[in-house]
Amino acid sequence: MVNDPMGEIKNVLKKGQRRNLIVIAVLAILLFAFKPWVQIGAGERGVVQNFGAVQDKVLNEGIHFKIPIVQTVIFMDVKIQKAMTDAASSSSDLQDVDLSVALNYHIIPDKANLVYQTIGVEFKERIIDPAIQEVMKAVSARYTAEELITKRPAVSTEMQQALTSRLLASNIAVDAFSIISFSFSQTFTDAIEAKQTAEQNALKAKRDLDRIKVEAEQTIAAATAEAEALRLQKMNISPDLIELRKIEANLKAIEKWNGILPEVTGAGAIPFIGVGDAINN
Repeated sequence: MVNDPMGEIKNVLKKGQRRNLIVIAVLAILLFAFKPWVQIGAGERGVVQNFGAVQDKVLNEGIHFKIPIVQTVIFMDVKIQKAMTDAASSSSDLQDVDLSVALNYHIIPDKANLVYQTIGVEFKERIIDPAIQEVMKAVSARYTAEELITKRPAVSTEMQQALTSRLLASNIAVDAFSIISFSFSQTFTDAIEAKQTAEQNALKAKRDLDRIKVEAEQTIAAATAEAEALRLQKMNISPDLIELRKIEANLKAIEKWNGILPEVTGAGAIPFIGVGDAINN
């Protein structure tokens, strides 16, 4: 039997190729099985754990490599989130108040590992809601029920500042805060409506009184002016003026006379208008 060196070399190469293919296949299986990378999406941060111990490093958005088995990554949402909460409290004048508020907040991205380590992923139920409840009750207790309505912007600002300070200690930032509604007891609501009605009626009565005063002043002014005019006219009247007015009246009567004497039945003289005055002149 003749040895074939080329055939042996080919056999060795074929075995080597098979071995390489097997190694590559095993590595690929292990690669996908253990997945030594992690992808952090938009608005997320990755909290790294080494055998369950939270590390200081926080993974930003993008692809990152991790050590299989040793390291695990927890995803934390750092986008702005909204919490709506209802609370029952009392005003400083002991009126029952039901409030409904909305809070926008987000986890401080660089502190996501601390939030996970100290609070966990249920931070809304553990931190956000209790903080809103306490702040709403504390702030509303410093205002009367009427002030909660009339000073609503100031109440909202005070609540937001208190929540900002309180949540910042837990590495949670407040983006916006708004009071959606106030609700009071029916008795208080009726009292407020009655007060507003009384104020409107009082304002209307005051306007009417002011109008009457103005009209009275106008009447007095008109009467005073008329009296002054009459006084001035009376000062200008003289005997000569009276005589002149009589002559003017007689002349007008003569101009209107058609030359026919009035017929008079019975005894009596024919009357002549102003004849005596004319004779005297």
